[in-house]
Amino acid sequence: MTDVVDQAEADDDSDGSELVSASALESLYRNDYGRLVALAFGLSGSRSAAEELAQEAFLAAHRRWNEIGAYADPAAWLRRVVVNRSVSVARRRVAEALAVARLGARRELPDALPEHDEAVWRAVRALPRRQAQVVALHYVDDRAVADIAAILGCAEGTVKAHLHQARQSLARTLGHDQPTEELDP
Repeated sequence: MTDVVDQAEADDDSDGSELVSASALESLYRNDYGRLVALAFGLSGSRSAAEELAQEAFLAAHRRWNEIGAYADPAAWLRRVVVNRSVSVARRRVAEALAVARLGARRELPDALPEHDEAVWRAVRALPRRQAQVVALHYVDDRAVADIAAILGCAEGTVKAHLHQARQSLARTLGHDQPTEELDP
């Protein structure tokens, strides 16, 4: 009889951990989905692409949740997936634009931003890839330099250098002599 009770308790424990695990993923989704979409939008420039990138990141996390859920910061893993996959989206958009140009068709812009915001994010997307990623993580996702370094897998000094170079480049591109908001990361 005690064997049956012990087995029932063991079954209850395993079911409970699966529920806790599912609950952790659900909580992560509720807390971070919007921020991941914002991050992806800053990098891709497309609201639909941003939503797709965030969904793909969560789907990848769900498929590997036993591994990802054990990480110290699963949200950082999600951000890294979004940042890496945004490069693929950008490449695909360039290829699509070239194809459209060859066909002579007109392409409509997705979900327009206010003119000033669109100019800023167009300038951000024109930056070198890693600089654009650092800017989006810092300003859109409100991440500290240490968090960005962990997400991108590089040193904090490298993040600071990318952020500084990006600010300088954006100031020149947007017609400002000095960056208007030089924040110490």
